[in-house]
Amino acid sequence: MAMREITMLTLLTFLVVGGRFVSADKVVGKEFVVTLDSSNFTDFIGRTDFIVVEFYAPWCQHCQKLEPEYEQAASILSKHDPPIILAKIDASAEINREISFEHKIAGLPTIKIFRNGGKIANEYKGPREADGIVDYVKLQLGPASVEIKSKEDTKTYIDESNIFIVGLFPSFSGVEFKNFTKLADTLRSDYAFGHTSDVRILPKGAESVVDGPTIRVLKPFDELFVDFEDFDLDEAQKFIEETSMPSLTVYDNEPQNLPYLMKYFNHEAAKAMLFVNFSSDEFATYKSKIQDVATLLKGNGTNFLIGDLEDQGGVLEYFGLTREQAPLILIQKSEEVKYMKDNLKLDQIVPWIKQYLLGKLKPFRKSQPIPEVNDEPVKVVVAYTIEEMVLNSDKNVFLEFYAPWCPHCKQLFPILEEVALNFNNDSSIVIAKLDATANDYPTKTFKLIGYPTVYFKSSTGRIFQYEGSRKKEAIIEFIAKNKDIGPDDKIFMPEDNEHEDELEGNHEQAELGSSEEPQVKDEL
Repeated sequence: MAMREITMLTLLTFLVVGGRFVSADKVVGKEFVVTLDSSNFTDFIGRTDFIVVEFYAPWCQHCQKLEPEYEQAASILSKHDPPIILAKIDASAEINREISFEHKIAGLPTIKIFRNGGKIANEYKGPREADGIVDYVKLQLGPASVEIKSKEDTKTYIDESNIFIVGLFPSFSGVEFKNFTKLADTLRSDYAFGHTSDVRILPKGAESVVDGPTIRVLKPFDELFVDFEDFDLDEAQKFIEETSMPSLTVYDNEPQNLPYLMKYFNHEAAKAMLFVNFSSDEFATYKSKIQDVATLLKGNGTNFLIGDLEDQGGVLEYFGLTREQAPLILIQKSEEVKYMKDNLKLDQIVPWIKQYLLGKLKPFRKSQPIPEVNDEPVKVVVAYTIEEMVLNSDKNVFLEFYAPWCPHCKQLFPILEEVALNFNNDSSIVIAKLDATANDYPTKTFKLIGYPTVYFKSSTGRIFQYEGSRKKEAIIEFIAKNKDIGPDDKIFMPEDNEHEDELEGNHEQAELGSSEEPQVKDEL
């Protein structure tokens, strides 16, 4: 199957790569990006001290959008002294599958930076437009942490509009300094690092008293700087990750907000998202109110975001909502559990969030309407009917999860209709389909890594994935031999000798949400 996870990061990637952040013109002529495959990947990486590799698929829309930017960056970096190599490998090709698994490629495109002949690998987390790629990659070449000796150095190395991590040391030796260097190596893909022995030259907190080795996080939001004195690598990394996220993330098309959006959507905490029109008269009051709530609940298991309805209305579509329902607030606690309040009034924000924290809200589900007529050979299942028609049904259900745009799904549709007609006189068998882009479904029961994904649920309640041939005869034989299969019976699966292409997923995002119940703060 395609090497893709269907997670919420897709939405972010689509809006960022597909939006106004992309700027470079398409490169024509000579190709500067080196194409790798399983025959030369390991050897080529092993002979380089530093190389950037994109894992892509030819059919992936996001990869296609990135291609001219990546090629433009490769052209520029080829002139660097020494030249910097940008390469790519088709992660969807069968011959490259083991390499994709080895490097844990869960979404496309994924870019990784390999150092020391591939002994060190870091995920690329920088911009996806040509100039940004060039600047980010150049920063990755030097030492993980630079020494800051003067105020002039601070102007050179510290960008006050971004997060910067500073190690404060009386001398650049000892266990603390060694651990700080390791920390910088580990997190250099995410942050810029520096070290100094003079706190007075720093742009923030210059008047503060520092008694010993200290990690200082400089940031352009909230309290502007925070200090930490524990140099345990795990604790220090956790501290940086937590303090480098704004109490309220802004979701618009401003490039400087992109790193915080990535952190927001990748974070394990529940996500509260308020969507309003930033150009409306009421925006300032809504932002002030949600900022107050976000500040009070920071670190309490829920992260907050305010999104521009005009720029990021695609988020609403992703959740099956419309602009007419805004202002609205949506909380995603996990991939399956969400809560939503539409047509939100300013004075409803705090009471509604209190109800959420107390566990008194009814979950919201994205679902297409229940069909008024469902008499076609292949039955339509939606989120509102999946329990009745599949999970709690006493029928044998052959269920396809599909995406409307997917070419392989379109090829499978007529085959399933023929299968359904074959079992027309057997009331114990149901052939069904669910649009996985428009309906929520139990992700713990049905694990989708591409489209189409097909599951079979026997009348006795046994559920397993169908991984056989997509030919009509094979599917009919599978259903006939597995209907009413019990928990201890052996599954019959027809062999797939045709090497049919598996489906291309088109959604790439990190699993979101947290199962922990946050505690209600008295201040709220």
